[in-house]
Amino acid sequence: MAAPEHVTVRLADKARASLPIPPAKSWTATRPGDLVGGQPKGRHLGRQGPDQGYALLLARRFADRLELAQGEHDHDAVAGAMVVAMARASLFGRAPVIHDLELAFTLWGYLGGAPPELVAYRQPLFSGASHHYWDQRQIVDKVPESTLRMTPAQVRQKLSDWRSLLVA
Repeated sequence: MAAPEHVTVRLADKARASLPIPPAKSWTATRPGDLVGGQPKGRHLGRQGPDQGYALLLARRFADRLELAQGEHDHDAVAGAMVVAMARASLFGRAPVIHDLELAFTLWGYLGGAPPELVAYRQPLFSGASHHYWDQRQIVDKVPESTLRMTPAQVRQKLSDWRSLLVA
């Protein structure tokens, strides 16, 4: 705020002319850690997306609805479903939503209606998934993009033919 003219101002308090800031120099990715051409894609590399940790909060909403077979643990089911949900969300370029988790749990038969063959197939796949990153990568790599683009209702309808929803 400007001071009235009759108020004395010390020399240190007077406004000074600012130094002009030069324009920014151009920048290129030349450091060893810089990515050129975007994030790499492929098996075991994961899929990037915004706010993926939100999937953990959403997964907790399914805790009381999970139908687990003998010897299965809910934390392994959640870990495996979360990576599938995060892959689906990143495919659409957004953070995970409840439908991503619903699709993942439905796909693996954790929301009921799972054929016995699917349960037998998922048990060794999900065993220890909450503790091992590579197990999670194996789970998500078995789900093709065509399945990730489906709605949870479409996956539920095709669950009897569950092999067509996964990559062998």
